Amino acid sequence: MAGEASAVGDTDFDEQVLAASMPTVVDFWTESCAPCKTLAPLLDELATKYAGRVQIRKMNATEHPVTSTRYFVRAFPTLLVFKEGRVVDQVVGMVSRGKLEDFVTRHL
Repeated sequence: MAGEASAVGDTDFDEQVLAASMPTVVDFWTESCAPCKTLAPLLDELATKYAGRVQIRKMNATEHPVTSTRYFVRAFPTLLVFKEGRVVDQVVGMVSRGKLEDFVTRHL
């Protein structure tokens, strides 16, 4: 959905992320992660700003452990960029708004 980062789960990950026609940033987060809560509105802003060029998805790693384990996500937040079904970039931990935007835009 344009305008905010939308949720994705273990059951629809392959369809929504791996088969996506555009670059997809997946934010792996947990409810107890304070930096994750700080990052969430920034990701929503970028989802709006770059709608139609990149999609941004959020995955609660506690509720969807299969996918986070599949991609060896061990720290939160972890952002993975997928293109053509492959991970092409990642960032772990809190980053500034500017660095986050640079991270997203280099994959457009």
